[in-house]
Amino acid sequence: MKNKKIASLARLKKILTQDKKRKVVFTNGCFDILHVGHIKYLAQARQKGDLLVVGLNSDLSVKKIKGIDRPINTQNDRAEVLAALESVDFVVIFNEDTPLKLIEAIKPHVLVKGGDWKKDEIVGSAQVLSRGGKVFVIPYVKNRSTTGLIKKIQKNR
Repeated sequence: MKNKKIASLARLKKILTQDKKRKVVFTNGCFDILHVGHIKYLAQARQKGDLLVVGLNSDLSVKKIKGIDRPINTQNDRAEVLAALESVDFVVIFNEDTPLKLIEAIKPHVLVKGGDWKKDEIVGSAQVLSRGGKVFVIPYVKNRSTTGLIKKIQKNR
């Protein structure tokens, strides 16, 4: 059975058009190996509105960003794991280098990114702010990262 929380952009736009009352929060990322930092980040992002949409980098875009050895998990597996989280309402996979196309199509009220971004450098922030929306940077959970986990696993082989 297909997970209803994993949506194409077309289906997601239709759902959001029909539900204009809820405040939509958008975030994006690779979410390759889910860890406690991701869980806390997504829970905090969800608290900024009524509905959390996660833009998930496709396998191809992760390879461009992180290198040939990534992702560890396929986009379909990563989408399923994210969709299983209570804090996540929808997951939409994107192939582009940035989520700008998604942000322009979805028109979220709130845009959230992790602590390694400055507000004015976040892709889509100008578009969200120009519509009266808000942009938030959520601090990282210290010493928690997918890259760190991979290094730890490799070290312990």
